[in-house]
Amino acid sequence: MGIKKFRPVTPSLRFTTGLTYEELDDKKPERALTKGKSSKAGRGAGGRISVRRRGGGHKRKLRKIDFLRDKIGIEGKVAALEYDPNRNASIALIVYRDGEKRYIPAPKGLKKGAVIVSGPGVAPNIGNCLPLEDIPLGTTVHNVELTKGKGAQMVRSAGVGAVVAAKEGNYVTLKLPSGEMRMVFRKCIATIGFVGNDEYMNKTLGKAGRARWMGKRPFVRGEAMNPVDHPLGGRTKGGQHPVSPTGVPAKGYKTRKKRKQSSSFIVKRRK
Repeated sequence: MGIKKFRPVTPSLRFTTGLTYEELDDKKPERALTKGKSSKAGRGAGGRISVRRRGGGHKRKLRKIDFLRDKIGIEGKVAALEYDPNRNASIALIVYRDGEKRYIPAPKGLKKGAVIVSGPGVAPNIGNCLPLEDIPLGTTVHNVELTKGKGAQMVRSAGVGAVVAAKEGNYVTLKLPSGEMRMVFRKCIATIGFVGNDEYMNKTLGKAGRARWMGKRPFVRGEAMNPVDHPLGGRTKGGQHPVSPTGVPAKGYKTRKKRKQSSSFIVKRRK
């Protein structure tokens, strides 16, 4: 998947770049694997904004993605590679031998017509899913489980992959894309290979309107607000450390709970 430029017939097109998507199939998504998506515009159950700068955007349909990969020992064929508006990675439509269809995030190098399978003891080929204890050292994986049976939670973005670095006892040490070294239970599953669509990070939006199509609203500096709206608001706030609207320091302040259970599994932090 390559990067394309546009003829500068407008000022914004001069800087706009996009993806060619020549690897994807031009087809509608499987109706049984989609559902409606309501926009919350960053608001929580009480109707108040909990995540700022969200709202609007193009109407989308959610694709039901199989992060569990629990079709153990049943071969599946890649029927199509499709675009997903809800994530930066492409998705692959898998048709299993028993007739069931599922979507998975498409690994880099997975071709239409390829056969994949899940379960312990399967070959560590691209797209196959197996427990971490069965994956050879030095192998790149993605869609990594943190809790056995919960489904993939880590390493799901376009172009990323984690490396199986060590095995000791009941845990396998992974080097994550952030540089963090983390121990994961050996029975947790992972998929072989990198996540596809690695050119995603190289595209340029080109204009503010394209960000609005994606549901992103404008960013306003705290200094530009009134004191009632932000701790940095007003004209006499020069030299104050940057903080959030609720007063939490924004740079270098640790917000992670000291007794968080998963902290004990981090061998080396990303910083």
